[in-house]
This record gives sequence, C-alpha cells and structure tokens, in this order.
Amino acid sequence: MASKHKIIFQPEGKRGEFVEGTTILDAARDVGVDIEAICGGKLTCGKCQVIIEQGMENLSPVTDDEKRLLDRRKAGKNYRLACVTKFYGDVVVYVPEESRGGEQIILKEGVELSVAINPAVKKYYLELPKPHLKDDLGDFERVLAALREDYGIGDVEIDYEVLRKMPDVLRDSDWKVTVSIWNDKEIIDIQPGYKAEESYGLAVDIGTTTVVGYLTDLRTGKVMAVDSMMNPQVTYGEDVMSRITYAMQYEDGLEKLNQKIVDGLNKILENVCREAGISTEEVCEMTVVGNTGMHHIFLKINPQHIAIAPYVPALHCSHDVKARDLGLNITKGGYVHVLPIEAGWVGADNVAVLIATEPYNQEEMCLVIDIGTNGEIVLGNREKLVSCSAAAGPALEGAHIKHGMRAATGAIEKIRIDPETLEPEYKTIGNAPPRGICGSGIIDAAAELYRAGIVKKNGRFNLDLDSPRVREVDGTPEYVIAWADETSIGHDIVMTQKDIREIQLAKGAMCAGAHILMKELDVEHVDRVIVAGAFGNYIDKISALIIGLVPDVPVERIESVGNAAGVGARIALISREKREEANRIARNVEHIKLAVHPSFEKEFSMAMYFPHMDRKRYPSHEEVLKMRGAE
Repeated sequence: MASKHKIIFQPEGKRGEFVEGTTILDAARDVGVDIEAICGGKLTCGKCQVIIEQGMENLSPVTDDEKRLLDRRKAGKNYRLACVTKFYGDVVVYVPEESRGGEQIILKEGVELSVAINPAVKKYYLELPKPHLKDDLGDFERVLAALREDYGIGDVEIDYEVLRKMPDVLRDSDWKVTVSIWNDKEIIDIQPGYKAEESYGLAVDIGTTTVVGYLTDLRTGKVMAVDSMMNPQVTYGEDVMSRITYAMQYEDGLEKLNQKIVDGLNKILENVCREAGISTEEVCEMTVVGNTGMHHIFLKINPQHIAIAPYVPALHCSHDVKARDLGLNITKGGYVHVLPIEAGWVGADNVAVLIATEPYNQEEMCLVIDIGTNGEIVLGNREKLVSCSAAAGPALEGAHIKHGMRAATGAIEKIRIDPETLEPEYKTIGNAPPRGICGSGIIDAAAELYRAGIVKKNGRFNLDLDSPRVREVDGTPEYVIAWADETSIGHDIVMTQKDIREIQLAKGAMCAGAHILMKELDVEHVDRVIVAGAFGNYIDKISALIIGLVPDVPVERIESVGNAAGVGARIALISREKREEANRIARNVEHIKLAVHPSFEKEFSMAMYFPHMDRKRYPSHEEVLKMRGAE
C-alpha cells in the first residue's frame, strides 16, 4: 500500500495527507485551496506557480515544460508548477498572490421582458369526501375525481414518491390538500392544507465560469432571491475544453465534474430558499441553461463527441428529467427542464438569450454576441436568423495572458494611456493594489496600446518610442501598466507581444464570425449589436470598436444586456409558451460552421488587424478614436 505524506498550504494553513505521487494541484483541490489553473493542468498557462517552503527534496524533478513556463526571474527560487509537480514526502507550499483564485465578480441582472405567466407547474386545492364502507374508492382515484369535478382536469398520472406519501398526507390533513400538477399530466407533489398560493421554481444559468440561480414565484414571475458562485468545476480547468479533456482522461472524470455542479446547485438552492424563508422541497421545478459542454456534463452525458468534428450533441431538443435522478434537492417529484441546443457549440444558453432578446421579432438587423471562450453569435431579424460559434479561446477572460486573471478584487478593469506621455491610468476592482488584469482591462489595454501608437495595426510593438514603459525583456516586447511597487504581487504588471497576439486571435475569431454571418445574409452593416453575458456588460464599448471586436456600428447602438441567458431561463420557468418558442427558434436558426466555411481563413486573417485589414469595414473608426480622446 502506497505511503501517505502531509502537505500544508500557506498562508491559509490548510493541510491534508495524500498518497505519494499526488500532484500539488490535486491536493489543493481536495483541501479547498483555490489555485489558478486556467488550462486544467495541460501545461499551457503557467498560472499555477507555487513556492516550496519545505520539502523541495521530496518533489518530482523539474520538467522541460516547467522550465519553459516558469519566469526566468523565478528560476532557482523554489518555484514549481502545481499541476505537474508530484510530492513523495512531506511538503509545505506557499501560494503567492498572483496564483490565488480570487472571488469572482458575478453579474446577476439582465434584460427584462414582459411575458404572460403560464408555468408548467400549477397548484390545485381540493377538499375531498372522506371514504367510508359504502365509498371505498382508492385515494388516487378520489383525487382524480375531485380534479375532474372542481377544475375540469382529465386523468393525470402520479409520481411514485408522491403516491407513497399520499395516504398519510390525505388523512393527516383531514382530506384537505393542495396538489401540484406538471404539464397537465402528472401529479408531482401533494401538500396538506391550502398551499395554492405558494409555488416556487429555480432558474439556473450554468456558465463555464459562473453559476447563477434565481428563485422565482411561479404565480407572479417575481424573483424572490438570487445566489451565485464560481462554477465549482473551475478547479478542473477554466475553459470547457479543459474539463471535457479531464472527463476523457480519467475514468471517474465525468462523475467528478457532474457531482461538482450538482453540489453547487444544491448549495445555491439552499441559499435562496433560506433567504426566502422556505424549504428546498417547496421548489417544484427548475429550468437550466448552459453551453453545450456544460449541458452535457450537467446531464452526465459523455461530452467527448461534442469535442471532435462534426461536434454532434446527444440531443438538440429540450429535455425534462426528474430532479431526484440528477441528485437535486427540490420536491421529490419535481422536474428539471433543460432548454434546447441550437447546433454544435451554440448551446442552450444562446437559445435562452434569444428568447430574452427576441431578435426574431424585430425589423432591424440585429447582431447578438456572447463574448467568451466559445463565442456564440446570431445575426438576423424576423425574416431569418443565422448563427455560428467562434472558438475565441479564453484570452479575453484572462487565460493565456501573462498577468490575466478573473474579475476579482485587485484586477485592473479599466485602462487609459496618454498618447503624448505614454503614461497609463488604471482602475482596479475594489480599488485594491493591482495583481493582474481581467477581461474588460484586457480589451482596454489592447485598444489603448493601439490608440497611443505603442502597438501597430498589425499587432506588433513599436519599439522606437522614448518611454521606459515600452521595453524588451528576453527579446519579447512589452508595456508596463503598473510598476512593481504599485502592485500587491511584487513585480511589474505588463502586456506582452504574446498577450497582444492572443487578443488578436480571440477578437479575430469573433470578428470573422460576425462578418461571415453578414455575408450569409448579404448585409453591409448591422443596425444594432446586443452584447450578452457578464463579461460583455463590463467591457468598454469604444474600446471594443477601436480593436474591431464588434462590427462598425454607432456606439449608442451597442447594447449590453447583462445575463440574458439567466433571464431566458427565468422566462422558460414561468411560460410554457416560451419553452415551445425556444424549441421552435432553436430549430429555425440556420447554423454556419466556421471551420469549413470557404471564407473563414481569409476573414480571420483580415480580422486579426486593429480594427481590420480592410478599413472600409470600419468607416467610423476615426470618429471613434476622437470620441475616446474627448473623454
């Protein structure tokens, strides 16, 4: 039997004992120490750097990949990568500031929409005649007879768990009960007494990074409580492909990923119910949205087939499953309604955005864009909708960026650079000393470096400038945003040439996708751009236009709608018609596969430029630059 060894994580002091050969990252995950591991342990990000305070001799040898990813200034200073370093004896590990996962700033609000309330679950109060020797009708049949007589409801089935408790509930309540019926066809709960005015549901948006739950009154549509958390799967990789890879590499990988999200949802359920003063069993239905990867992992469906061409999901249509089969602690007979998938990687979250923003009911040409690792784009109006998914990668969310981080305290979220002095001004979340740059700051940095002439339109640094902030380190150009003594991490925070390339790749994919959809519909311009998601809510619209992240459109016609996916999940919770609409729209949107589109390579290479190689695509660019200068 393999020996076990102790590991202690400072500064928290958390500790545990593990079988020798365990990686530091796996041990950290197990004891609840949040170490940044954006690539999910694939040795591409280098974010999981830790300091070995004791037990250096008990570690696996330094690999060539580690040497490549560790900063030269850290070589020989007991730095190791947690994802690959295994321990074979007792160790004490210090997690430095820049490697710690911060508490994410999560957007909970979104666009509002007027919807006629017609939930799938409805409650009916019954006063039943008591049985006697001349009336020995069965309990269930007695309930059916009362439903027909009082409400004109035909025969319905009954959930097994409800059937088991029905005899006791009927007699303990003196035959006065409230029954909950799902979709007019199944009794999913029975409660003693009059409870017809107490009907609750939970709408959930499972994002790759964040999860938000909305406890909703099914009679009024009012949100009673909201709770959110970092997606607990983040310890297995910050992007969805890292998690799918984890599920494929480990026999119990899918089980672990699924259990993480189920535990997280149950925690959200507990929190919102506590705030509202109800029990979790009073929640009688859930709706869930998420991208295709999150959708499959939540349903414990093998996700590997959506990771390889032709990216076919297990199902496209919406799906209803008993909550107890998923391990969710709502009423035992309750269902979870999962919205449909549009196509491939245009998932249920995008469908939720569509039913929340309704571009299919508009005359104007509308571009709906959800900026993220897997960017989802829809273009059209009431005549036709086309969609695509753009593999933007996680750079715009902080991954693959030297000092990129989540939107947590100390993250630089806003940057301005004086074109004359080349000196920056920045703002951090929480006004704390900077320790990295989050998504909105990354967009700002690229736009400002380009506007100030530090970065050329092709993305290359201009090293002919007289500023100590523009420099080369080990042959790599970079710009210093914050000097070491300003930060909480003890060294300069910079944007490097590699960072700019990563931003170009991400924005190029999004921009190319949008322009290909415009070609498909034969339109020269769009009337309105709707930016969905928490990230889109915080980015600067002018900065997005400066770098060409979105097509040329008047700034005032760019609309950030926040967590529209969450709004769509809430709408589906209270409206059966919207569920039907979601299935219909998901099938009517024409999906364009960028990977095999004949124009993609050309469009992508042109879109890599700031704002675009073809400046005719951005006729308002000079005016946009003047707007930034006039701020």
